[in-house]
Amino acid sequence: MRPKTLFILAIVAFAYLLGARAGRERYEQITGAVSSFWNSPDVKKARKKAKAEAEKARRRYA
Repeated sequence: MRPKTLFILAIVAFAYLLGARAGRERYEQITGAVSSFWNSPDVKKARKKAKAEAEKARRRYA
């Protein structure tokens, strides 16, 4: 196995162990924070603007 692949697998295993140790409560806390960020008005506005810009660029170069 290549060293880079082995390194990535080691990171994944380490992250899994940390996640398993944190438990369900921490998982719920993290997903709640991500959800509140994703649904905040400023982020919604930025997503809408990015979508409009992408659509405009797609029409321009299509």
